Amino acid sequence: MAYIVYLGEALRLRSNAVDHQHNLLSSVIKDDSIARQARIHSYTKSFNAFAANLLPDEVQKLKENENVVSIFPSKIRKLHTTRSWDYLRMPLSVKRNLKIESNIIVRLLDTGVYIGAPSFNDKGVGPPPSKWKGRCQVVGNFTGCNNKVIGATFYNNDPKFPQTNPSPLDDDAHSSHTSSTVAGATVVGASLYGLAKGTARGGVPSTRIAMYKVCWPKGCSDIDLLAGLDDAIDDGIDVLSISIGGDSHGFFDNPIAIGAFHAMKKGIFTTCSAGNSGPYVYTVQNTAPWIMTVGAASMDMEFRTPIKLGIVKENVGLSVNTFTPNKKMYPLTSAAIGANSTLSPGSSPWNCDQGKLDQKKVNGKIVVCKEAANETYIKSLGGIWVLISVIEKIDTGFTAIIPEAYIDSSFGNTTLTYHLPNVVAPFVASFSSRGPATLTSTILKPDIVAPGIDILAADSKLASLTGSPDDNRFDRLLVFISNSPRPSYSSWFTGNVVNMPIATEMKVKDGLAELAYGAGQIDPTSALQPGLIYDLSTLDYIRFLCNEGYTGTTLNLFTEDNTNCSSVPKFGGYDSLNYPTLYYQYDDPNSTISAIYYRTVTNVGFRNSIYKATVTAPKNLTVTVVPNKLSFTQLHQKKSFKVTLKAPPQFLQTFQYTHQSASLEWSDGTHRVKSPILISLSLPRWM
Repeated sequence: MAYIVYLGEALRLRSNAVDHQHNLLSSVIKDDSIARQARIHSYTKSFNAFAANLLPDEVQKLKENENVVSIFPSKIRKLHTTRSWDYLRMPLSVKRNLKIESNIIVRLLDTGVYIGAPSFNDKGVGPPPSKWKGRCQVVGNFTGCNNKVIGATFYNNDPKFPQTNPSPLDDDAHSSHTSSTVAGATVVGASLYGLAKGTARGGVPSTRIAMYKVCWPKGCSDIDLLAGLDDAIDDGIDVLSISIGGDSHGFFDNPIAIGAFHAMKKGIFTTCSAGNSGPYVYTVQNTAPWIMTVGAASMDMEFRTPIKLGIVKENVGLSVNTFTPNKKMYPLTSAAIGANSTLSPGSSPWNCDQGKLDQKKVNGKIVVCKEAANETYIKSLGGIWVLISVIEKIDTGFTAIIPEAYIDSSFGNTTLTYHLPNVVAPFVASFSSRGPATLTSTILKPDIVAPGIDILAADSKLASLTGSPDDNRFDRLLVFISNSPRPSYSSWFTGNVVNMPIATEMKVKDGLAELAYGAGQIDPTSALQPGLIYDLSTLDYIRFLCNEGYTGTTLNLFTEDNTNCSSVPKFGGYDSLNYPTLYYQYDDPNSTISAIYYRTVTNVGFRNSIYKATVTAPKNLTVTVVPNKLSFTQLHQKKSFKVTLKAPPQFLQTFQYTHQSASLEWSDGTHRVKSPILISLSLPRWM
């Protein structure tokens, strides 16, 4: 079985690292030749690690070795699958610093790139920044890079998933979509077969893109993910954007957390999607504090299909429908009426799956199914439409191989897709993963949310619109995809990662409150002038890890400077971290709540300014801020304060909730710097 053995900081001489890894592997395998055959890949540029095929006893011996930080099996992780920037108050007319933005390199680890998409046009773009050290693999059907997409590399090191003729070319479309959302060029007159006509663009259109293809049809191997991260950190990039996730049991048995930690030490900012496993609790992924974890929220537009039943009853369904009906009237049937007579007793036809319907009963008709439908199967029987009746309200439209719409109780026979204002936006997408985090109970995740429902962005002509082999719609260069997004903060960060309250409150509250949306919806324009920031350095994260129980020996290996917990200056408080949110989680509802948090803010607003604290809290929760006034006389000046939370036993039972929200806001009259405070009981995993 393939394992990754993580050894911490990269050695100064890479040749020494390979020898060191081989000697370590040989010491447990006891055969030099077999050890060389067992090693799959060496990571030597940005950190010290290797992948190898190992037996259980060899794994155990490596775990006991003091030079090993962690060892974990290589898993297969999953992808987290125009108007959005206008909706976030970041229009085309927003003031730009093109000199700075064009020098920023965003690196994505995903499914490759389709260079022919208009979002990757490099017209008017100068040569790549001189700091760029990466490469462009011109191989197979991939024709090469340009001044917009300056790098493209593929990784296919996992022996379990060898690819035929691998290349950086995106034949899935996921990666082209995500990269253009972050940094795509401006595309005037963009639409998907006439839907959502307008101008499509990335958050920072002049930013450069470098693509590392680490995902293949069966998923994204940890071995390839770590290889991509090893190169990316060394290539001179500024931002890592990753829309991949999977389970992990610690911060250092996860390639994304490992890579992001070493990226942070080099001043590279990492943003990751929260995951698509909502609305259930404990599903949020990529929760290391050195990662900006972003959930998915709605925009102020959604795609609806008007449905008319006869001449009387009308309703609307939710779908991204690119089809135009040939007739105004079509016969309607249901899965129950159209059921196959050979269906076994007790088997329900309502999900319209393979073998459950009779071709004679559904041919030429609109078919009503419940909760799900096999559109390819219905099309093969001659069905012309699908209406899927759902019990719970859905918020995401999908494309299908035949016309389709999600409905509640009204069915119709004529359709025309259009988009309408969504007056209740923003709300958290139902599929967006929710907290609490499983790896730590002291920080709130996700950090923020951003538009992630039905986003129009670049596509790949190598994938059909729905991904089905029976779908012949290849002739488009933009597509709608819903997933946890990765906004680009590249022009706002220098040096070590900076966390700041860059979000606005959600208009539509979620039942899980901040566990669903963190600090709220991203506000990119206000984030350019936040007033105060919560600065975090490598030392802050090391202190956090000490608080989480990581030992001095382990810290030594991946901090390079002989750090141990006893030598780290104390920060104190419940979470030992200068995080912009305050989260308190406890198990016993009958216990008294008492917690202290220490925070330090840095002035990036006006040189001479006075910030006053305002607390909003529910009944019986006392929030004390000392001092409650911060006076600054210069830029980049730091000021510290203490926040104390106190509440009596059964505090949450008073509200009949498992959590309660409060907030702390600092304001100088111009800037509002708001931090959410969340008190939460440990939640049952089935919620």
